[in-house]
Amino acid sequence: MHRRTFLTQSTTILATLPWLSLPLNTSKPVFGHQNKKYTWDKDWLAGNPTLPGVKDCHEMVFTADKEIILLTNDTRNNFIKMTKSGKILSTYGNEFPGGHGLTIGGVKGDEFLLVTDTDRHQFFKTTLDGKIIQTWDYPAESEKYQNKASFVPTETAVTKDGDIYVADGYGAQYIIHYGADGKLKNIFGGRGPEPKHLDNAHGICIDTRRKTPTLIVTDRNRCCFKRYSLDGTYLETISLPGANVCRPVIHGDYLYAAVLTSGSTGNAETGFVIILDQDNKLISAPGGATPTFDGNVCKESYQTAKLFKHPHDVLVDDEGNLYVCQWNSGQVLPYKFTPYV
Repeated sequence: MHRRTFLTQSTTILATLPWLSLPLNTSKPVFGHQNKKYTWDKDWLAGNPTLPGVKDCHEMVFTADKEIILLTNDTRNNFIKMTKSGKILSTYGNEFPGGHGLTIGGVKGDEFLLVTDTDRHQFFKTTLDGKIIQTWDYPAESEKYQNKASFVPTETAVTKDGDIYVADGYGAQYIIHYGADGKLKNIFGGRGPEPKHLDNAHGICIDTRRKTPTLIVTDRNRCCFKRYSLDGTYLETISLPGANVCRPVIHGDYLYAAVLTSGSTGNAETGFVIILDQDNKLISAPGGATPTFDGNVCKESYQTAKLFKHPHDVLVDDEGNLYVCQWNSGQVLPYKFTPYV
């Protein structure tokens, strides 16, 4: 895949603007709908004299100290640590040529990262500074896999008790459940035509918005999320026509997600962000069309502003700011959006 050379000067962010539509060139363009509207902080990273080069920016997490860790698939710096104000603190890591999914677990003083690597066909537990603690290969003991190549994990989720769920989004489409001891407990999902099956199980999260926690899993090629119990029982489908969604992110009462591409054909460079309320109803789509419904059925979503190319993950901070990183988007670092009031 052709990739443009990444410019290291801080003016790079503004230099990418010519491909954007005219409304974005205003001083503070507003994106989103209802109570979830945002302005784009174009100068977020401008205080850094130079910016690190990247290939693709895949996912982000917050540490207990409220520092952002960004995962890239660039082995010059798989990890980029930065503050909410946009100061880059450090860059490190050269272990993950296919670095894709990033999840944080544990508590302050004992935090760890879970990293999936689509090139290495493995997932890993690491320290916050990227040192590998444990490695998992394909789950041969499940008898669902014949070889390493068929396992291409894209995301993980971890419970407060340390159980790990792995989404094999680019492989056989299973969700693999490991206990806190790291051993296989269950496997479910997989390819197929039934509601319980998956097609591009790209992301997964633990949804704690209800009394009983559940799993929300991406079914990207079918433009929906699917909900499962923690024991793998299929519960429901959250349909989002036209939205090829990446991983679900829970913050407060809301679900946030990047839409890699949009429209019924999933055309390239047509991504945006979606926000669902506590009832999993689409209420806002920064960079996309105003959510509309036919009764209770969500109508097709699509991009309306050339704000993003291929957004891949959303991070939300305690002030309601959004951070959006992108895949195959001219090697840009994440964008920051502040609530519009």
